[in-house]
Amino acid sequence: MIGATDVIQMARGFFASRIILSAAELDLFKKLPADAPSLAQKNSWDADALTILLDALTAIELLDKKDGVYSVRANLADALGDDPDKAITPMIAHLNTLWKKWSDLSDIVRKGRNTDMPSTISKDKHAMRPFIGAMHVIGKGMAASLIPRLLPVSAKKILDVGGASGTYLIEFLKHIPELSGTLFDLPDVISLAKERISQQGLLARVNFAPGDFYKDTLPKGHDLIWLSAIIHQNSRAQNVALFEKCFNALESGGRLWIRDHIMDEQRINPPSGAIFAVNMLAVTPGGSTYTLSEVFQDLETAGFVSPKIIHNGENMDTVV
Repeated sequence: MIGATDVIQMARGFFASRIILSAAELDLFKKLPADAPSLAQKNSWDADALTILLDALTAIELLDKKDGVYSVRANLADALGDDPDKAITPMIAHLNTLWKKWSDLSDIVRKGRNTDMPSTISKDKHAMRPFIGAMHVIGKGMAASLIPRLLPVSAKKILDVGGASGTYLIEFLKHIPELSGTLFDLPDVISLAKERISQQGLLARVNFAPGDFYKDTLPKGHDLIWLSAIIHQNSRAQNVALFEKCFNALESGGRLWIRDHIMDEQRINPPSGAIFAVNMLAVTPGGSTYTLSEVFQDLETAGFVSPKIIHNGENMDTVV
């Protein structure tokens, strides 16, 4: 049972969060090892403020401090480093972007959503690369774990809608040798996807279709469509419109698979989904997390039949 002390602890949870976000915003981890005075002088920063920040990072066990020199802890060197397949810094950069929008949450509750913000963060070119990098960092482990649980599946060609850098498409192709795929996403994202898929040696099995699923039709000729972590950024009306595009793009008898938070009818479980709905309230013009009955109803409105849960999870890994 949650008590008063627990509430206080949760309320000040942003202390450590802001320390880490500011360190990432300053690109601090990549500038270490260094002592505070030299680092401050080199970057025209305030030495006293920097020392306090570095000491706090040491106290929460992200850094080591020896003889006045700060360095990233050895066990975090990869996570806070430059390797795109290991670094979590793109996610931290993405969270720093969200911080600024979450600061408006009280006003959003008072006045309503900001309907003038972009439909997706990936359309903001300044946020796109860290966002796509973040999606790969948090997605690669789940993709490797989840995709085998969905198999076997009878499919020859998969369309990954809003597939980012191809994290899930890569896993499908690895597990189904006879499968080919199409990745559909914004033009700037496609260039990142080509890089990652080429690194995996899978370029010959993938077509790339640049486009905006809010505006453009989806390429046809597929018997399976993968829609991963998309529906939460949309309103229900937007989801119906997207489902209709998916329906029209599928071959007869084809299937649409959706991975996302799926809520219980009270909208409080899983808790991660309830909290994520607040995130969508803060950062999208109409997004939320939806109940199973809502998703089923919207699929049927778009023309799909016999919707069902394929895999049930609590960390945005439910698949319908």
